[in-house]
Amino acid sequence: MAISNKINFLQKIPLFSGLGEDELQTLFDHAAIRKFPKNTIIIHDGDESDSLYIIVSGKVKVFLTDDQGKEVILNFQEVGEYFGEVALLDQIRRSASVVTLVPSQLLVITRQDFMRCLSMHPEIALRMMKGLTNRLRDLTDEVKSLALMDVYGRIARTLLKMAEEHDGQLLIAQLSRKDLANMVGSSREMVSRVLRELERKGHIKMQGKSITLCDRSLPD
Repeated sequence: MAISNKINFLQKIPLFSGLGEDELQTLFDHAAIRKFPKNTIIIHDGDESDSLYIIVSGKVKVFLTDDQGKEVILNFQEVGEYFGEVALLDQIRRSASVVTLVPSQLLVITRQDFMRCLSMHPEIALRMMKGLTNRLRDLTDEVKSLALMDVYGRIARTLLKMAEEHDGQLLIAQLSRKDLANMVGSSREMVSRVLRELERKGHIKMQGKSITLCDRSLPD
């Protein structure tokens, strides 16, 4: 991607909105576009890293694993979203792992370049704080869901959260039973049972890994 295309792309990202073309060019003169095949680990939990990653194309999964290999999915991220900003600020090891779900291109910005831009444009810090606050709020909601809702309610909440509008319908284009189980803290068998029950009652329609929500509010 040429620097002019980087600038056009990054101007659309809220974190960098308000910066002029010259400022963006100065910041991203040394930024690199890296290509990653599907199922590539970009960051391992515990890694030392000093870069911010912005998704130019593709999709990634942010997750944790325990010593037995059990996985908990924290988030899915797509074009225009970014990760790695916490390590830029506190310089501690990465707190989660990130893997590509499809072939992806990421814009990689070093801490040195980012901090130089931050010193000249402190408003970026405020935008970053807002983004971190939103993620903290989402995490708090997830913890509350795990603590206070049964599996049925957690699945319904997750489906509503992930669904996107397509031609007047709420659709989740691709979500495996395993990934959904790892998001709600349950077994794949239990997730399949709940999904079949939701479909039987007419709340959703399933086709492979695609799920269409027939209701804009699911029973919990």
